Amino acid sequence: MKLGLINSAFAQAGKGTRFGLEKTKELGFDTVDIFTDPLDIDAAERTLITDTCRDLDLPIVSLCCVALGLIDFNPSVRRFHIDRCRAFLDLAAELGCSNLLLVLGEYVWQQEVIPAAEQWRAGVEAVRELGRHAADRGVKIAIELEPFTLSLVNSIDTMLAFLRDVGLPKTVRANCDISHLHLVHTPPAAVARLAGWIEHVHLSDCDGRVHGDLPPGRGVTPIAEYLAAIRNTGYDGVVSIELEYSPEPERIVEWVAEAYAETARIMRETGCR
Repeated sequence: MKLGLINSAFAQAGKGTRFGLEKTKELGFDTVDIFTDPLDIDAAERTLITDTCRDLDLPIVSLCCVALGLIDFNPSVRRFHIDRCRAFLDLAAELGCSNLLLVLGEYVWQQEVIPAAEQWRAGVEAVRELGRHAADRGVKIAIELEPFTLSLVNSIDTMLAFLRDVGLPKTVRANCDISHLHLVHTPPAAVARLAGWIEHVHLSDCDGRVHGDLPPGRGVTPIAEYLAAIRNTGYDGVVSIELEYSPEPERIVEWVAEAYAETARIMRETGCR
């Protein structure tokens, strides 16, 4: 496997794009995932990302997209989000990404007003449409498992059910987020059920109770066990460290360096890198 970083770690700390990419390479990461929005960035920023990563020999593996409106009950909102996700897929292809990491929404009003099946159907239909666009662009979609009670996909059961309902197994696949699996009390051995479906992996730590995206070693997630289980499925792609909203943004370089060193150690000891 290769070890990557989602560049939001630096962006959320107020660091510029070039600074974050250069530090990512300097610290020893193999790849980078980009967190941006094609509707917000201009041509200059697109060129900066492409040229900097090329000059650094830092492959861009994934583009991250949060599209909560794909399961909104308003048709106009869903249409906007489908069009927005198409733009993400176009940008992913432009950047040479292998996948678009897609975060779906949550059931509204505690499933008490709109039947849960209606929001599920809306999500499946939207992602199926996006999957066809992704295939045309040579990009895959990796659905993220979110560790929240009302998330559409929040367990291995719902992940597999969603992917099978979409019915595009070569294009629409799973993101395996290690700390999220731990937060929903999924034992590492259960990762075997995702064999053949894993497209991308996110790695961070947590306290076992609340979503945290901490550097490995600062929480209680059995990261080595999860990595070994992922390896045993036959997955040999990229593991991307996810660090969100550092409590000390002025020390973000140290925060990322710590995460890199501990993850590299774990991957080395488990024979995953």
